[in-house]
Amino acid sequence: MNREALQPEDSGNIPKQKNVELHAVASTEDMLLIGLLRSGNETAFVSLIDQYHTSMVHLAMTYVSTHSVAEEVVQEAWVGVLKGLSSFEGRSSLKTWIFRILTNCAKTRGQREGRSIPFSSLVDRDADLYEPAVDPDRFESAEEEWPRHWRVFPTNWNTLPENHLLSQESRACLQRAIDALPPRQREVITLRDIEGWTSEETCSLLGISEENQRVLLHRARSKARRALEKYFDGE
Repeated sequence: MNREALQPEDSGNIPKQKNVELHAVASTEDMLLIGLLRSGNETAFVSLIDQYHTSMVHLAMTYVSTHSVAEEVVQEAWVGVLKGLSSFEGRSSLKTWIFRILTNCAKTRGQREGRSIPFSSLVDRDADLYEPAVDPDRFESAEEEWPRHWRVFPTNWNTLPENHLLSQESRACLQRAIDALPPRQREVITLRDIEGWTSEETCSLLGISEENQRVLLHRARSKARRALEKYFDGE
């Protein structure tokens, strides 16, 4: 995660949830690869593992408690990919299809571990959209001279040495902050800022609108930044 991702930004108005899913259909290259996989081409499958395995482990870690369990989930997902090749119809990209299999496996495993909240208990899966992204006390109140303007400005990290921002302790602090996020925020920041997914890819995988993806990302970045601010201020 680079320092720009955690700089303050304008979250805009909080949108109402819409049942919108962006679909990136399978490309010609995807379908050619599917053909190779269906024919049992081992080289094609190994190349696919080399391309996505590490990212799959990172995403699985947002649902389960340990790296070893995440590796088991990914292995299970690859088995699911092989079993599902005959049913792939190209209505989404191959990448999105693979990662949907992964998230289904990871969520099921996470629920068994007690790390994730069962879907049946999620009355409003995007309830965390409506919490404040920044502590309201950092802004002046309506009764003050400059209502809704910053009272306490965010720390300017451009003055901090690069090696300090990227130290092992700083990265551990950031990871703890991400691990503590609500599930949807944790998913979005992992995909966008750690794995480098585009907004469209993230929306397609998670089945959310672009507006909600943007707000979830802003919420997640704000909390991660707040955790780092406390860490650096403590030092």
